[in-house]
Amino acid sequence: MDTLTVVKIGGNVIDDPAALKRFLTAFAGLAGSKILIHGGGKIATQVAEKLGIKTTMVEGRRITDMPMLDVVTMVYGGLVNKQIVARLQALDVNAIGLTGADGSTILARKRPVKDIDYGMVGDIKEVDSGQIQFFLRQDLTPVFAPITYNEAGDLLNTNADTMASAIAVDMAHHDSVTLVYCFEKKGVLADPNDDTSVIGELTPQTYADHKAAGTINKGMVPKLDNAFKALKNGVEKVIICHADDVAAALQQGAGTTLTLTR
Repeated sequence: MDTLTVVKIGGNVIDDPAALKRFLTAFAGLAGSKILIHGGGKIATQVAEKLGIKTTMVEGRRITDMPMLDVVTMVYGGLVNKQIVARLQALDVNAIGLTGADGSTILARKRPVKDIDYGMVGDIKEVDSGQIQFFLRQDLTPVFAPITYNEAGDLLNTNADTMASAIAVDMAHHDSVTLVYCFEKKGVLADPNDDTSVIGELTPQTYADHKAAGTINKGMVPKLDNAFKALKNGVEKVIICHADDVAAALQQGAGTTLTLTR
């Protein structure tokens, strides 16, 4: 089996040009085949404000009505994605910018309305790992924006953490996959105000213990749920680390490593 590294970079790093430059330099230096999935950051909110389009967030998740879908498509799939691709080209990484609609790589369905109507938000239905493998065999590095599509031909705003997990799981049918979530913290923290309180390893049991104690909560919970789901579905290793530490996390064990057993 070949080895593949799937990396998701969070929106807070996207918002910081210096941090993004450091991360992309480190990402470019990673050995072997790799895939990058990026969030959108606050740029979509800023663009929407300039266009007079209201931004509505519920529990940290964006409500995507049709005007906002146009904004996130332009910003995530256009501006942010192509800026990252261009910067990787300058670092000698032959990157190709994609959404889930390109090459029919990621098919989704519109999230059903329950307590909240999230609008044009997609839950992933299927990943075409064969198509992604084709790009990798051409020595291309796929860079995915968090946009998918459905069978009716609608674009859908899709959570980037979920995209990273789904891509990693489907690629694990062909390769030995390591999934890395990079953001502005050193890893999963026992104390969110103390960057030195990194939890070095999490298993399903210790994760449940930390949730029960309240040391892991809020936005970290869906990220870790996606991560453990990936492990249970064939991904070799999952790491959560600071964007500056992506190389060290893969080589020396920085950040938080998730395993199914101790």
